[in-house]
Amino acid sequence: MCMVTKAKQSFAKSFQELEDIAAWFEGNDVDLEEGLKKFERGMQLASDLRERLKSAEVKIEQIRKKFDQEQ
Repeated sequence: MCMVTKAKQSFAKSFQELEDIAAWFEGNDVDLEEGLKKFERGMQLASDLRERLKSAEVKIEQIRKKFDQEQ
């Protein structure tokens, strides 16, 4: 699993990586140093996913308004 890439991952791949990190933390043998790195990456992913969802929500609202005006 790659940590930080310059190009944005797809939403699905980012979400899957976040799920993988959560599953890793649920495991029994968690290393503190690796855990800190994974926690930071998870927070980055969660922030990016949240922003992308907000952007999609705005776009959906714009589309709705556009079609509501046409009726």
